[in-house]
This record gives sequence, C-alpha cells and structure tokens, in this order.
Amino acid sequence: MLHYPVLLNESINLLDLKKDGLYLDGTFGRGGHCSQILAAIGINGKVIAFDKDIEAINYAAINLSDSRLTLIHDSFCNFDNYIAPKSQFDGVILDLGISSPQIDDKNRGFSYNAEADLDMRMDNTKGTSAKDWVNSASEEQIADILWRYGEEKFSRRIAKNIVQERNKKQIKTTKQLADIIKFSVLKSEKGQNPATRSFQAIRIYINNELGDLEMFLNKISTYLKVGSRVVVISFHSLEDRIVKNYFKQLVQGESLPKWVNAKIEEQKYKVIAKKIRPSIGEVEENIRSRSAILRCLEKIKE
Repeated sequence: MLHYPVLLNESINLLDLKKDGLYLDGTFGRGGHCSQILAAIGINGKVIAFDKDIEAINYAAINLSDSRLTLIHDSFCNFDNYIAPKSQFDGVILDLGISSPQIDDKNRGFSYNAEADLDMRMDNTKGTSAKDWVNSASEEQIADILWRYGEEKFSRRIAKNIVQERNKKQIKTTKQLADIIKFSVLKSEKGQNPATRSFQAIRIYINNELGDLEMFLNKISTYLKVGSRVVVISFHSLEDRIVKNYFKQLVQGESLPKWVNAKIEEQKYKVIAKKIRPSIGEVEENIRSRSAILRCLEKIKE
C-alpha cells in the first residue's frame, strides 16, 4: 500500500508556515508532511525531524536530501537533547501511530495478517521485542496491557492462553500469537480481526508510544515562539485524550483556589482546531486514515 500523509492539507494550512521559520517534525515516516513544509519555507527556513525507525532515516537519505533538513534517529520525546537550550520553534507536527510501510513490511511483525517474526519494535536496533515480552511477561501484566492499551474485554482469557501455549512452545511468530488470540476472543466486533486490539496494545506498550507523547508534550511549550502552532494527528482514543487534556491544561493555565486573591494571568495559548477528521474523499483513497483526529494549539502570548 502507498504511503499517504494523513490530513496533509489541513495540517500544513494550520501550521501557518513562515519562510524563515524553524519547524519540528517529530514523526518523519516517509516525509509526507516534512516535504510539504520544506516546499513552503524559504532558503533560510529549517526543519528538524525525528524518527525511531532506521528505515525511515535511510529512506530520507535517498529520497529527501535537503540542506535545510536535519534528520535524527531517535524518539521525538528526546528532541531537547539535539537543540540549543534557548531554541524556539515556529511550528511542530506529530503524526502519531504506525506508518503504512511499517504495517506492510511483514518482516517488521506488526501485522496479524502475515507470518513473520514477532518483533513490533519501531526502532528494531534496541529495546525488547514483542516476542521476548510475550514469552516472559507475567499473565497479570499481559492481561493489564491488553486491557489498558487495547481495551480488549477478553484480555484475561487471552493472557491465560498465551502463558499456557508458551509453556508448551515458545511463541515466535505473528501467526502463532494471532491464532492464540483468535481462539481466546469469544466475540469480536463486526468486520474486525480478533487480534486487532491485542496487537495494537502490545505495539503501543513495546514502543512506549503514550509515554513518549506525554514526555514530549510536557517539554515542548518551553520551546515555542509566540505565534507558533502545534499540530497533532492521533489514531487512538488514548493518544487523543492525552493531547486534548494537555492542550486544555495549557489554555486554562495554573488553577488557583477560589479564596486566593490573585490576579488571573492572561491566556497564553488557544486551541484553534479540535477533532478535525479526514474528508470522505480522503478516507475512500486511504482507508487507514478513517480513525485520524487532528488537534492544533497556538501560543498567543509569552
């Protein structure tokens, strides 16, 4: 399947790009959003982009060579390790979740539709693979992760069967795991593979996706210029809830008890887009965009 940058026009328009601006693309992927930013900014503009996936870095080296682009192989949550302490961005974009190339490459182990080594790491140069975790985690931890990150109502039954099966033979492949889940799920949503929620939950956990997002959001406001905008595209209700609540927190500012006689600070941030979804036409062209939600925050005062 081709890679389609989701909500491309909407996100680029909301960034309100400046010719000489400095931009952060936290999720480079195949460069869909990044290339559009580079096309819109001038010769003095710059983009710092991040990706955990070494394949994305290698793709960019061949397909998107640009002196204005600095591409870093790391999670976006570590962005402050690579910039000057007083750096400030004119705009930030995160396109969260998994990319089509990662899903479509069966060797990455993200898909339950193909027989492959059970990996699921976005950065397969380090960390614990899904195979290692599934074969070592306790039954209680597996059930907790499947429920917390996948809202899988058969999480306990799945966890119990995983442990029983691994005691007979190590679970090495996506098909082995998917078959155990299929047997364990007594009833799944119409049109949904029984393994969908569990594979999603394990992927989110293995890659610390929600933790990275929370860490990033807690740091990024320090590095925003007045007038800068943060665009986040999420694909999961847990991601979207984190973004929504953090934006709300920034807009409302620090809350004080009613009895405190203090001057209320002027609002420093405002939400300029919430819960924007792909058009019918985009979903028809790219079915994987159907769950996307875009939110955008602007810094309006120092």
